[in-house]
Amino acid sequence: MVGAPLRYLTDRFVQSRHDTVFPWGTLAVNVTGCLILGLLTGAAPGPNLQLLLGTGLCGALTTYSTFSYETLRLAEDGAGLFAVANVMVSVLAGLGAAFAGVWVGGAL
Repeated sequence: MVGAPLRYLTDRFVQSRHDTVFPWGTLAVNVTGCLILGLLTGAAPGPNLQLLLGTGLCGALTTYSTFSYETLRLAEDGAGLFAVANVMVSVLAGLGAAFAGVWVGGAL
């Protein structure tokens, strides 16, 4: 119930501060979701809490379909470099955030 509205508000907030076609808002919510999932994995809270926050919050917060749509839209609109950058940055930043989250969560 919280993840989807938080995604929308975060996306609009971040995107409104960047005058570019690059989807910064979607990148922000997806990387944040990866970080939270990493923290949950590293901290290993009870299985019910991990399921609730991992699936409920992060599942609604992150959006693979919007990432795919925005990447396709960039490519179709002639912004192929932005499309490639979106894929590369999203994957690398997402994995980096997840690994960092696991490390920090394990240290807690």
